[in-house]
Amino acid sequence: MKPIFNQVGTIFIPVKNIEEASHWYCEILGLPRDGEILYGHLYILPMNGTGIVLDSKIFSEENVIKTPLFHFNTDNIENAFEYMKSMNVLLTTDIKHDHYFNFKDPDGNHLMVCKC
Repeated sequence: MKPIFNQVGTIFIPVKNIEEASHWYCEILGLPRDGEILYGHLYILPMNGTGIVLDSKIFSEENVIKTPLFHFNTDNIENAFEYMKSMNVLLTTDIKHDHYFNFKDPDGNHLMVCKC
């Protein structure tokens, strides 16, 4: 057995303000905002599957994600696109190939939603 597993554990997203970012992510993902901020700079989003940790300690303009490193899943790309528009999320693409679209979080991180 290899000492490193073939699975992704957690993705870290750099954010300026941990309070504001945790509220924003919880709202767009429909998650309860009942977790606590750890060590003054970390918020663990209660995800299914691979975890996401918001981290204000690692934020800098250089660390902002400029190309989506992962995507959020959806089973209806059109509904997801309209939902993000209704939440006033900054969409950076239209729906591409009937399969995905990109957007930015309030800190400028480039993210993606993709039909699974």
